[in-house]
Amino acid sequence: MSKKEKVLLAFSGGLDTTFCAVYMAREMNYEVHTAIVNTGGFSGSELDQIENHARDLGTCSHAVLDATEDYYTSCIKYLLFGNALRNRNYPLSVSSERSFQAMALINHAKKHGFNNIAHGSTAAGNDQVRFDLTARIIEPGINVITPIRKLKISRENELKYLSDNGIRVDLNKAKYSINKGLWGTTIGGKETLTSDNELPGSAFPGGKPVTGTDVVELGFNQGEPCSLNGRTMTPVELIKEIEITGSEYALGRDVHVGDTIIGIKGRVGFSAPAARILIDAHLALEKHVLTKWQLYWKEQIGNWYGMFVHEAQFLEPVMRDMEALLTSSQRNVTGTVSVRLRPYNHSIVGVISKYDLMDDNIASYGEENKSWDAADVDGFTRLIGNQQMIWHRKNTERD
Repeated sequence: MSKKEKVLLAFSGGLDTTFCAVYMAREMNYEVHTAIVNTGGFSGSELDQIENHARDLGTCSHAVLDATEDYYTSCIKYLLFGNALRNRNYPLSVSSERSFQAMALINHAKKHGFNNIAHGSTAAGNDQVRFDLTARIIEPGINVITPIRKLKISRENELKYLSDNGIRVDLNKAKYSINKGLWGTTIGGKETLTSDNELPGSAFPGGKPVTGTDVVELGFNQGEPCSLNGRTMTPVELIKEIEITGSEYALGRDVHVGDTIIGIKGRVGFSAPAARILIDAHLALEKHVLTKWQLYWKEQIGNWYGMFVHEAQFLEPVMRDMEALLTSSQRNVTGTVSVRLRPYNHSIVGVISKYDLMDDNIASYGEENKSWDAADVDGFTRLIGNQQMIWHRKNTERD
């Protein structure tokens, strides 16, 4: 009897990867090993449950690969610096983590002698490109196996196959495809397959919001979150804590509609309270400490950076160039921002920073100026309007 080939499967414990583990072992005759790459979305108990599930499926080994710190340091930090929101609302929660999951999986495969890796992506989404392209760049010779993409199988048929093979699946959990990471959670289900249906509140993590309001104080040091309500914390610790607090108020929930890498429209729900609160607070601080041209060009770079992350271009060298500019822009982004939390809504209360350019020793907007007089304004207005005045005069004469 010939020895089975080994395959390392990216495993989350959800329906798709459960199907892949069983199908590759029973139908494709592989020796299946699994690994989960934690990018900050799983607790220790959840990771234990996923490992037990992998073992119950008969997999030969299971590894937990933690990429949370690298994910923050190498990507989330720059998404925050750039206030990156795709189509003005989605903080690239899963878009950003997939490249890091792929890199961790491929490096683990190289280290342990796997010639084959596998993932549960479909043929109709972005993740297949992120996994496959990363593999091609890091380890061109590795074989990437994609059972669901190859079979074009539906979630209903996955459930039937598992049931026929004696594998029990929690139907409530299988109802939605959920991806959890440090920068947020995405939710896909039957409601997101069309343009007109609303995801029920029960599909989002956190349940119903608490009542009342609360004010939290977020500290930033050169653009990075560093304190919460006066307590010094690491950025990862702070993100995790504000995620919990924001979830209690049902903040950061929305549905994103966007253009996929493969050219079709995609619709997905998301819950990203920490990302949305921190981006809004960070931008509020920047509005006070950066010049208007810094703000303008940062917005352009932030949009491009977020787009390249989404489009599976994290390993493109230009990303390092954009990160250098974003880092330089954060030299004075230090201070505290107060944010009021309400059910389904948050708003900026105020900003304190020693670099605040809103200086009442120079002027109070709309009230009093202390550094110029009426003659200065008259001369300035004459000069700044010169070209417009000339254009209108010449065109009036022509008409």
